[in-house]
Amino acid sequence: MLAYPALFEPEGKGFVVTFPDIPEAITEGNSAAEAMEYAVDALQTILSEYINRRLEIPQPKRARAKNVRLVNLPALAEAKIGLYRSMRARNVRKADLARRIGWQKSQVDRLLDLKHASRLDQIETALKALDKRLTVQVEDAA
Repeated sequence: MLAYPALFEPEGKGFVVTFPDIPEAITEGNSAAEAMEYAVDALQTILSEYINRRLEIPQPKRARAKNVRLVNLPALAEAKIGLYRSMRARNVRKADLARRIGWQKSQVDRLLDLKHASRLDQIETALKALDKRLTVQVEDAA
């Protein structure tokens, strides 16, 4: 799983969450569980904006501190990031990918939107056009 370290700082009765690797992502929650939920949302929002602006998505680094927790992206978001990184590595724009697979550019836009509920078979089709394939791994929960 793609997981980014996040600093959960106690603030009043809740937590403020920041990401060392993604400084634009900041959120807060009234409890640790709420802060984690909002942290996933903030991370997806900012990484979606990175994709929209055609920026590189940073690899998560190890962070060790007292209040650091890992924020796991949903598997679908991770697959979409893998597609985006593959497109960047091959210098393939959204319009180029759409032509390769016979889709409208708007379909590729939705496919790269981390908050859109795309289907895995669509991601597999797009990856195949880039000579890539999607793999899935199941692990024990921590």
